[in-house]
Amino acid sequence: MIKHHFSDNLYAKECEFPKGSQLIQHKHNYDHLSILAKGKVVVLVDDKEEIIEAPACINITADKHHGVLALEDCVWFCIHATDETDVNKIDEVLIKE
Repeated sequence: MIKHHFSDNLYAKECEFPKGSQLIQHKHNYDHLSILAKGKVVVLVDDKEEIIEAPACINITADKHHGVLALEDCVWFCIHATDETDVNKIDEVLIKE
């Protein structure tokens, strides 16, 4: 399940996903924060893996492929600075090809 949250030039994508599921790897042109609000995950950044348990705030560096594998049921937030508020366009604005 995905929920979208908007504030003054800030966007948070809230993802709830069950144990065993994975958020696909992608990258951005800029650093951003991700927050693990619930659960335990493996964070994959390029070829490195790190196990993280909630609550945790993680800095994701620009131009690094990153993804998440759920070791438990999780709630994950990706926080971005953007003025885009159209949920149908947000990924194409934020995700680098």
